[in-house]
Amino acid sequence: MGFAKYQEDIVSRFNNDRNTQPSVMPAKGPAQTAIPQEKKKEQPTMSRLKEFTTQNARPLPVILLADVSGSMSSDGKIQALNHAVKEMIEAFKDEADLRAEVNVAVITFGEEARLHMPLTPARTATWTDLGAKGNTPMGAAFELARAMVEDKQVIPGRAYRPTIVLISDGQPNDEWKPRLEALLGSDRGGKAFRMAMAIGGDADQEVLKAFLANSEESVRTGNDARQIREFFQFVTMSVSTRSRSANPNATPTGGWDL
Repeated sequence: MGFAKYQEDIVSRFNNDRNTQPSVMPAKGPAQTAIPQEKKKEQPTMSRLKEFTTQNARPLPVILLADVSGSMSSDGKIQALNHAVKEMIEAFKDEADLRAEVNVAVITFGEEARLHMPLTPARTATWTDLGAKGNTPMGAAFELARAMVEDKQVIPGRAYRPTIVLISDGQPNDEWKPRLEALLGSDRGGKAFRMAMAIGGDADQEVLKAFLANSEESVRTGNDARQIREFFQFVTMSVSTRSRSANPNATPTGGWDL
């Protein structure tokens, strides 16, 4: 037998002896009780599993285009919107799947279009209430949405198809048509799931229908806080179903009427 083979046999016997030793060491006194090895490892293992799940889940973006023009301040509409969006984000925090992690962004348009909340994992998102003032620059919001969905630094190539939600109680006061066409004509914007809600009788239904384009969805209407909340429950249900499905890029089917 060569020296290398002899050394290998010694190491092998040592490891076998160590593996056959009992996992609980004899107590040295009444106050000393050894903890089984598997108990010591349980917590770190679960922590590593959660970290692995989060790192490997593909982003599922949800982008809200929210009208915060001055007319949204009447009849409790902006308060209802704030409550419904916060409730939606809280619901998404409970979603955990190996395949998808819901990310949320909010673009507002009222006086100006701006990014109210950058695309953020729902589990870490913190909501700040919206105020309402100004006109309805919806076209500028379409442009911000197009820039977001096409930016690979914001939404990586591995992400699932985004969901874009439009909610408005008025009519655009800027050049919205070419910007909407650019959004729908972009690779990701055209493939996005789109949902829309008209609040009150003054909302421009034709603009909202144009936003949906060939989507299977129809424009939903809301005249009070209850209907606004129900719409966002519908959005939550749709996105949650996608995140849990075997193919989150597939269109959810059935049972969405509220």
